[in-house]
Amino acid sequence: MDRFSWCTGLLEIDETLVIQQRGVRLSDGEDKCKFDAGTLLLTTHRLIWRDQKNHDFCIAIPLSHIVFTEEQAGGIGKSAKIVVHLHPPSPNKEPGPYQTSHYSYVKLSFREHGQIEFSRRLSEELTQRRWERTSSAPSVQANKGPQAGRIKAAGIVSIERKLEEKRKETDKNISEAKEMVELSKSIANKIKDKQGDITEDETIRFKSYLLSMGIANPVTRETHGSGTHYHMQLAKQLATMLQNPLEERGGIMSLTEVYCLVNRARGMELLSPEDLVNACKMFESLKLPVRLRIFDSGVMVIEHQSHNEEEMVASALETVSERGSLTSEEFAKIVGMSVLLAKERLLLAENMGHLCRDDSVEGLRFYPNLFLTQS
Repeated sequence: MDRFSWCTGLLEIDETLVIQQRGVRLSDGEDKCKFDAGTLLLTTHRLIWRDQKNHDFCIAIPLSHIVFTEEQAGGIGKSAKIVVHLHPPSPNKEPGPYQTSHYSYVKLSFREHGQIEFSRRLSEELTQRRWERTSSAPSVQANKGPQAGRIKAAGIVSIERKLEEKRKETDKNISEAKEMVELSKSIANKIKDKQGDITEDETIRFKSYLLSMGIANPVTRETHGSGTHYHMQLAKQLATMLQNPLEERGGIMSLTEVYCLVNRARGMELLSPEDLVNACKMFESLKLPVRLRIFDSGVMVIEHQSHNEEEMVASALETVSERGSLTSEEFAKIVGMSVLLAKERLLLAENMGHLCRDDSVEGLRFYPNLFLTQS
């Protein structure tokens, strides 16, 4: 910990934020210290730790002081950790929270997950050594202490570079998704080619393994942290995954169907209902080809952006007219959808004036609205 120095947490002109993660605790080697809950920021130049309650309490260490890193898996009651091994402190080091330390390494404990992605990005920065390619900006010295440090300059250039980094990250994710699709096709072809060499039981078992795996690299809190970033990445993955199922079901699925389908594909990385809803709420803001819709009854569905409501209502009216009258259960069997969605479609047609109802002890039955067609 004696390698860390006080700072304000602002970025230099040539410095870019790479990734940040909340809920990180710092330890001086094997000893616990007062840096218990904070946000850890990785930039192209430094590791910055900022207290989550007091943002003026901020320390940093240059990436050039890091020798190497290693990961420690978590367990029952233990958080996953990244161990950062450091060079000896320089004699002209700026003041920090510790003047001396018995250890040449620090531990970063990730209480809210995200350590896998953070470790990967940290390793990339240590390999690329981007801090050597940029010139350090002039800074003004201030009083040293937990509420003072260097006054950093951060402007439009820094913001533009952050946006460029985000764009490159998105492009990389799209490229990786294409590679996953090619890999799955390759595995499927190998199963077909080897059909004669392996028994039927082995084939069935292998295919069941592939089905249980589903999404080869599901978005999780461990890989993408928590909060908005996690839900954005999850929304993008859901939109891609739901394309074919939506087309097979006429462009609309209940959220319950989506929940079962997604968790079956994710295997062991199960998704909570709350995370699913939060991710689905981001579909339209991210301009994805699907959207979340909530009916007046409170039923939530996922539908394709190209889903034409008027065509669906016209189709429902035609089906009911051909048979004189239908219940939601009968309509569901005819069109091949869930009873829940069938009832919502009939109610929608009723609200638009195309159908009318007979609600009796025998149940709810819908009829064509003859007042509209024969007046």
